[in-house]
Amino acid sequence: MQDNINFIYLHIPFCLKKCNYCAFCSYPLLNYENIYIDKLEEEINHFYQNNPIETLYFGGGTPSLLNIKNIERLINKFNFKKNPEITLEMNPFNISKEKVKNLKNIGINRISLGVQSFNDDILKAIGRNHSKKDIFNTIDYLNKAGFENFSIDLIYGLPNQDINNWKNTLNTALLLNPKHISLYGLKIEKGTYFYKNPPKNIADNDIQAFMYELAMEKLSESYSHYEFAAFAKDENYFSRHNLCYWKRKNYFGFGLSASGFIENKRYTNTFNFKKYLEKPTKKDYTILSKCQEIEEEIFLGLRLADGIEFEKYEKNKDFKAKFEKYISLGFMEKIENKIKLTKKGILVSNEILCDFIEA
Repeated sequence: MQDNINFIYLHIPFCLKKCNYCAFCSYPLLNYENIYIDKLEEEINHFYQNNPIETLYFGGGTPSLLNIKNIERLINKFNFKKNPEITLEMNPFNISKEKVKNLKNIGINRISLGVQSFNDDILKAIGRNHSKKDIFNTIDYLNKAGFENFSIDLIYGLPNQDINNWKNTLNTALLLNPKHISLYGLKIEKGTYFYKNPPKNIADNDIQAFMYELAMEKLSESYSHYEFAAFAKDENYFSRHNLCYWKRKNYFGFGLSASGFIENKRYTNTFNFKKYLEKPTKKDYTILSKCQEIEEEIFLGLRLADGIEFEKYEKNKDFKAKFEKYISLGFMEKIENKIKLTKKGILVSNEILCDFIEA
C-alpha cells in the first residue's frame, strides 16, 4: 500500500517566537534540532519504503531555521521521480544570501515565503520578526540564486489594514512578480495570542470578503486562480504538493503534529514535543466511512477551479438537490459534466461547503 504514496510532508516545529495569529504547532526549541531530526529520521525509516516520490514539502514552524546539513540529510532520505517539487517554507528574517544559495545547491527548488504584509507597522502588530526591507532582500537573494519558482503568502483582514493598504499590498506583490501567491483571511483561533488578547481595528467578515474579491480581480489579470487561496502564473507553477491534498491523493506526514492520508485512513501525529521524541512512530488511524469519503471529495474538490464531476454524485438525491439549489441561486454552475463554484459562490464558500459535510 505504501508504494503508491508519492507525496511527503515534513513538519519542522521550530520558530524563534510565535506570531500573534499562529495556531500551528511550533516551539522556540532550536537547541533540540539534532535530537528532533534523529527522531524524524526514525519515523521516516519506519514507514517510507524508498518508492520514488513526486513532492517533498518542509512545513512548519520555520524550516528555514534548520542547519543546511540537516535539511540535506532529510532530502537524502528519499528517492525522487523525475522533476520533483521540493518545497521549503521560509520566513524573510535573518536569511543570508549564502543560506539561499546553499538551499538551491542541495535540491530545494521551490520556496514558500511567509511575507504576510509589506507594511512594517502591521508586521509588528502581528508579531512578525521581519520588515519590508527583509522581504525585498530575501526575494533578491532568491532571484540571484536561481529560484524561479517561489510563492509568497499574504494575509488580509490584519489589524489596522484598510482597503487602501490592502491594495498597496497587492500592487507590491504584483511588482515582485512571484510565480505563485497564496492568500489567507485572518482567523483568530483558540490558543493564539490574539485569542487571549483580541486585536483592535480588524476587518469584519464583510470587509474581509471585499478584500478577497478585490484580490481575485487584481491577481486574476495575470495569474490563474486555480484554488480558493492559490494563484499561479500558469499550471507549471501550481503547487503540486497542495493539489495532492485537494485531490485526496495518498500522502505521508512525518514529524510533530503532521497528518497523513492512506487510502481511506487518516492520522495526525501528537502535538506533544516530549511524546513525539519518546515514540515518533506512533500512529492513531481514523477510518473514514464511505459517506465521509464522498463528503470529503465534494468539500475538497469544490475548492478547485476545475470543480468536481457531477455524474459521480447525481445519484445521491441529497447531494443532487443541494447542487441544483446552489445553481439556481447563482452560487454554482454546471459546465458540461463539471460542477464548480461561481465567483459569487466562492465568497460564501464556507457556508456552502459545510452544507455538504452535513449531508
